[in-house]
Amino acid sequence: MKILNRITLTLLAFSMLSNLSAQEAANTATTGQVLDKIVAKVDNYILLESDIQKTYLEALAQGQQGVTPPTRCEVFETLMVNKLMVAKAEIDSVMVTDAEVMLQTDQRFNMVMQQFGGNEETLAEVYGKTADQLKSEIEEVIKEQLIVQRMRGKITEGISVSPAEVREFFKSIPTDSLPFFSAEVTVGQIVKKPEVNPQIKEDIFTKLRQFKQDILDGKADFADLARAYSEDPGSAAQGGDLGFFRSGELAPEFEATAMSLKLGEISDPVETDFGIHLIQLLEKRTDSYNTRHILMIPKASEEDLLKAEKYLDSLKTEIQEGKIEFAKAAKEYSDDRNTSDNGGYFVDPANNSKRLTLRTLEDPVLYFTLDSMEVGTVTQPIRFEDPREGTKVRILFYESKYPAHRANLEDDYEKMKAATLRKKEDDLLSKWFVTAKEDVFIDIDPTYDRCKALEERR
Repeated sequence: MKILNRITLTLLAFSMLSNLSAQEAANTATTGQVLDKIVAKVDNYILLESDIQKTYLEALAQGQQGVTPPTRCEVFETLMVNKLMVAKAEIDSVMVTDAEVMLQTDQRFNMVMQQFGGNEETLAEVYGKTADQLKSEIEEVIKEQLIVQRMRGKITEGISVSPAEVREFFKSIPTDSLPFFSAEVTVGQIVKKPEVNPQIKEDIFTKLRQFKQDILDGKADFADLARAYSEDPGSAAQGGDLGFFRSGELAPEFEATAMSLKLGEISDPVETDFGIHLIQLLEKRTDSYNTRHILMIPKASEEDLLKAEKYLDSLKTEIQEGKIEFAKAAKEYSDDRNTSDNGGYFVDPANNSKRLTLRTLEDPVLYFTLDSMEVGTVTQPIRFEDPREGTKVRILFYESKYPAHRANLEDDYEKMKAATLRKKEDDLLSKWFVTAKEDVFIDIDPTYDRCKALEERR
């Protein structure tokens, strides 16, 4: 078996290992606890049986269309290559900073805590470990993930593929082995965030100013107020603590205010696209900073929503009459940053393609809306709930639908281009492995000798 014939599992494996959630606990409950043991050593780095079991089960559960699920040997080989990359990175001085690791650890841990409403007792009940223990485990995984990504990037740096290479790769796939793609759609949206009545905003500014004064006077505690009043579901339960972020990762107005504060200082209320914040700077590092905040979101009235609907209805008429193209209208007028730069279209993050399976949309409301639409039509304004910013209004454009089919270059060029690039990277990584394994000590448990992980590939 060729050790790197499924090297594309590398980043997937780490994505799954670091995506800790309640589902992971459920998997453990249904499959039973793995009797753990070390199955491979690469210098000072070990690979556990539980790592293989967890990644294997997740790979089966998250199987992608047109992709054959990995075998246990392929999972073992991929995870062992990860360990080899980490060991070789140490030799080659390819490292990551503590700040990078801590930044992503805080963000991932906050996501996990959000799933449990910030309740550490519930988390401990589900995982069987304390919040500190879980955070420590996440930190270890994040560090290894970042090192592997950096090593892989260094090894494959500068690789690209030409149209001729894509065609050659496609021709090399036997006809009966071509993947079968599910039906796909191309759909876009133009979103309007209602303009909230100014008096509602002013009332929030007044309330947050009072919170600040109460904290300064010793009448209230910032964390207690955040737990009671903040409307940020990801941080409220943790007393408003956001963890570390790099420059450019939070709203510009938020960052500018936070960076102007002294340690421990509390800002005046500041407005961003997400709402109105009271911010306290907790810690500042060379390339990141940690804050906590109390977020209050101005709620649109019925009158505000009706104005937004009227605005989009007029825009829809202009699109239907050919006065403006949908993509141009989305770029100029949509309030949704995630789609406006793409001309309003939803894209698959895996390959940046506008063609999505209904499963990829991950939105049951979109699914049922499209099911009742004709291709080429635009909906009436529709209200929907943004979990962070409240009620918004949008129009949807159902541009096209593609039936289920065997892969072909005309319809699936972007997918084939991505596969060609992965294959080219895999070939280079295979050559790298041959020489890199000689620089480290590798010991494999006899139970995995059948995988022939150290055999030289051709």
